[in-house]
Amino acid sequence: MKWITRERPKIDRIACPWLIKRFIDEDAQFYFVPFSEVLAQAEALNAIPYDIPNVEFTHYKDRCSFDYFVWKYKIEDPGIHTIANIVRGADTDRHDIASQSSGLWAISAGLAFNIKDDMELLEKGMIIYDALYSWARLLQKQKHTQNPTESLLLDVYKKFLKQRSTEKRIPLWAKELKEIIQDQIDTNLSLSLQEVSQSLQVHPAYLSREFSKYFDSLSFGEYIRKLRIEKAIKLLESSTYSLSEIAYLTGFSDQSHFTRIFKKHTGLSPSIYKKSKIKRKSDPNE
Repeated sequence: MKWITRERPKIDRIACPWLIKRFIDEDAQFYFVPFSEVLAQAEALNAIPYDIPNVEFTHYKDRCSFDYFVWKYKIEDPGIHTIANIVRGADTDRHDIASQSSGLWAISAGLAFNIKDDMELLEKGMIIYDALYSWARLLQKQKHTQNPTESLLLDVYKKFLKQRSTEKRIPLWAKELKEIIQDQIDTNLSLSLQEVSQSLQVHPAYLSREFSKYFDSLSFGEYIRKLRIEKAIKLLESSTYSLSEIAYLTGFSDQSHFTRIFKKHTGLSPSIYKKSKIKRKSDPNE
């Protein structure tokens, strides 16, 4: 039998040939051509088209082509029915159907990206489905960690020992982040979590969640405001800039915003803070 489908196969168009070779016709031949040529080439080669619209061997409702082959040829093997669920989930982006579907999609997409020749892609894909079939028939109940005591010890390590050991060590991203903030605080006072997460190649949600552990129990925004206030204090103590100028130089939107945040951090307004500093400097007995 000859079978033909679209070029650049990933899920269904490799799973189906594997099923045909292993359970229907071990001498079957397969052809991959551009989508627009499938029907014409099928007629010329006397091949059966599959996994394209408006042919017999295709998707039906929520079922993919692999499901149809299993039904059509009355394949009752439980391992194949397990694989059918995985293939359907991967091929229709329904990874909730089987927990293995997302893994099959990831491997198939990577394989197609790395291998440009469709026949070589099919050859390598057959190996993957042979392995998946062995797992489906014989290994589903087997766990990677076989020793139950070993598994328990690993759980203890992950939950307690590892957590305690990492609490004392500052991760590399936190050290790098401290350097980034230190380097940019004088020139980029509107530094954002999104910007630094891109620089560190750390997801912003993770960075936001973990930040306070290594930065004085403050959130990212609170820590940046603290540094801006510290810079403002230095300017108040050592410069003749007006409050509006200091507000601008420390990245606040306006003087009133600067005053409100400064008072929240120090208990004094910037003007009172500056006057008290001047008074202490002028009074030697202070």
